[in-house]
Amino acid sequence: MAITTNVLATSNAVKLDAVTVSFISSFPGKLNHFLARRLPQSTTRRVQTSCCYRETSLKAVTLFEMPETETSSVSDGVEILRFLKGKNYLVTGAFGFLGKGKTKPKTGFSCCPSKLIFGLMFLFLFFVAVLIEKLLRVSPEIGKIFLLIKSADQESANRRLYDEIISSDLFKLLKKMHGSSYEAFMKSKLIPVTGDIGEDNLGIESVTSAKISGEIDVIISCAGRTTFDDRYDFALNVNALGPGRLLRFGKGCKNLKLFLHFSTAYATGKKEGTILETPLCIGENITCDLNIESELKLASEAVRKLHGNEEIKNLKELGMKRAQHYGWENTYTFTKAMGESVIHNQRGDLPVVIIRPSVIESSYKEPFPGWLQGIRMSDPIILAYGKGQISDFWGDYKSLMDIIPVDMVVNATIAAMAKHSRGVSELKVYNVTSSSHANPLRVGELMNLSHQHLCDSPLTETFMELERMKFHSSLEGFTSSIFNRIAKHERGDADSHTALSMKGKRKLDYFVSLARTYEPYTFFQARFDDTNTKRLIQELSVEEGKMFEFDISGIDWEHYIVNVHLPGLKRELFTERSR
Repeated sequence: MAITTNVLATSNAVKLDAVTVSFISSFPGKLNHFLARRLPQSTTRRVQTSCCYRETSLKAVTLFEMPETETSSVSDGVEILRFLKGKNYLVTGAFGFLGKGKTKPKTGFSCCPSKLIFGLMFLFLFFVAVLIEKLLRVSPEIGKIFLLIKSADQESANRRLYDEIISSDLFKLLKKMHGSSYEAFMKSKLIPVTGDIGEDNLGIESVTSAKISGEIDVIISCAGRTTFDDRYDFALNVNALGPGRLLRFGKGCKNLKLFLHFSTAYATGKKEGTILETPLCIGENITCDLNIESELKLASEAVRKLHGNEEIKNLKELGMKRAQHYGWENTYTFTKAMGESVIHNQRGDLPVVIIRPSVIESSYKEPFPGWLQGIRMSDPIILAYGKGQISDFWGDYKSLMDIIPVDMVVNATIAAMAKHSRGVSELKVYNVTSSSHANPLRVGELMNLSHQHLCDSPLTETFMELERMKFHSSLEGFTSSIFNRIAKHERGDADSHTALSMKGKRKLDYFVSLARTYEPYTFFQARFDDTNTKRLIQELSVEEGKMFEFDISGIDWEHYIVNVHLPGLKRELFTERSR
């Protein structure tokens, strides 16, 4: 049976299938906190942003409609469904490094912004969960998905699989499809493997390693430490060396058809011009002055000399210092670039695909519009803005806000995987991004659309008049404005000589630190070339294009931000509060 969801209200009512109604009603709070205001099926409005006008048509979006397995087939294109059937996968990064409960970002002012957003991109487990859901939903006859889990023993690995995947609301469509046999189906497909990407042979026991290495067809490398200012030794071990360990394991898999690595569009370190879909390699497009072995020795020496809190602080500073020395903004993107170079140098004849998404945000359509896990990227600013805590932004309102819905990244990944698992020895890079299209989203437009939505559907029960976001070109101007706002709130006095309370100082430090963290991206002027990605779209059949949609040019940004992403963000916020 086809599953259809209409996420926009018609002139009469909101049409939702039973699963989505259950999904929405499972969250606390009023319904209008989660659904956008009602709009007719087709509404054209002219949106004024800080930098441009855009005429846009808002149309109802239907959830992916899966054809009957027995009667549907894809006769041409990349033959994605034919490829998926019966294939086995090894996936890393599905569970993070400390477990979902311990890595969940917080929204309080006391936490460090770099930890709060876990780097610019996202938690890898957010992407991997959506990928697993899509694979199992469109191809129930898929083989096994081996999930590498850092866990004390097999029992705790099984428990994490159930708690973080099988029982997740993300899989409600699969629960509906399989009914009472859902858990049995999931346990037959998802196989937890205890191990560690930071260890040789992935930390997998030799007996288990020998068994699964004969079954794996595709390795999907998603493990990564995504904190901007991570400890340099930890980031090097996982982001730079981890892909090499996984490659070596893959070369022992006799049936391996493809090594697919998940990177970031910002791994190039470039901030202006056009960023091409070319592999990164030390000595070619990365300076030959960079030597990974030397960086490892530098980090190891720092560990040997330092202890306690001093060790953590100095190792974080060392990572940022080394990154900026070589032209990267932070430790995360710097070490991810090293990881790409390791893959380039060590892959041999193994077919490799590197997926480079920009900023991954909530799902556009699948499995539910607005699905989100964790608070990321601009979300902390939008939430603080909606609560009346901030109305200032350090950035260029004309700067490109390169975001991409998670389900489109998943679809592009699956399509690339099917295309390149045919034995051709090549390394192909795909920028899954939005900035090169004719209708890119800009920072000013994002903030104006947020203002529009939050006025119609406020975060708080108490009415407040939201000011439009004011943009600042200098950190000094931004800091002064934030200081005055906090001082006025505390004492009704915006005098610059007024001393802030300890809580006020923490708020000020939080927002200034957050602004510094975002600065490379709120003034970002480059565009990501996505020629390879566009060509892949053109190779899909009509059926595949509908089933695995990732053509970003079709996105209506007003609809996505106002009616999909922001309701999803609020839903995630209230979910976190209830945990």
